Amino acid sequence: MKIGVIGAGKVGISTSFIMLKNSLDVVALSDRDRHALDNAATYLKGEKGVVLTDDNVEVVKKSDVVIIATQDRIIKDIVRELDTKMDRLYGKYIVHTSGAHSSHILEPLDVKGAMLGVMHPLQTFPDVESAIAVLPDTYIFIQGHKNCLEKLQYIAGRIGKRVVEIKGEHMVLYHLSAVLVCNLFCALMYAGEDLMGEIGIGLEPYLPIIRATLKNIEQKGPLRSLTGPIVRGDVDTIISHLEAIEDKVMIKDVYKALSQVALEMARIRGDINEETIIKIDEILKRG
Repeated sequence: MKIGVIGAGKVGISTSFIMLKNSLDVVALSDRDRHALDNAATYLKGEKGVVLTDDNVEVVKKSDVVIIATQDRIIKDIVRELDTKMDRLYGKYIVHTSGAHSSHILEPLDVKGAMLGVMHPLQTFPDVESAIAVLPDTYIFIQGHKNCLEKLQYIAGRIGKRVVEIKGEHMVLYHLSAVLVCNLFCALMYAGEDLMGEIGIGLEPYLPIIRATLKNIEQKGPLRSLTGPIVRGDVDTIISHLEAIEDKVMIKDVYKALSQVALEMARIRGDINEETIIKIDEILKRG
């Protein structure tokens, strides 16, 4: 089974690296950016037989399985190119690594005979080195044609910790969940750091409480890990928080929205009585 990768970015390079280290036959990697290919060469230089090229069609011709590991916005361009330049794709498995799209985005290639799928590593990749380090402990989500899933089970099983099959219609919510717990978590930390700067404190003293919270979530889940003024019904503290960020509209909106979520969690847990819940709700809506 010969594997080709289109896209020499963080996902493409790190995935190729891990596949090669786990005895999968990666034969080609393409990118239109020469600098991206040079970067790929630094990681794959010890691997013989891997062709680095700017020709996506060459990758497809050399491969049984083609992994499109480009940015999401480029996938349609790749599909259009292959649809235009390739007469037949029978026997080819073509998948992408986006968590935001199902295999539906590849459907023009279905007419040419390709079997389509998705193989998305549920992970954050700030750079290639960290991606290589975390991929073996990553859950890989797969979706696609029935005939494609067996191949993806095998390949993904050589890349990550566990393989999970997901339905195409669930991809948007799956990706949105990842954005909330990862990308927007970073945004939340940034907002907190903004307030820390007001009093000359950096993020470092807060790292232990962040780690402890993540550990609690891992062990107990988010519902049972929530602490703070909402679950205590501490109305005066909530009011003082809102007054302190009166002139920080964006942070105030974030605080109010997440406090409403926390209030619902407190209701489910039964931590505070209904009267207090109503009072806090009014404060948040009024604040």
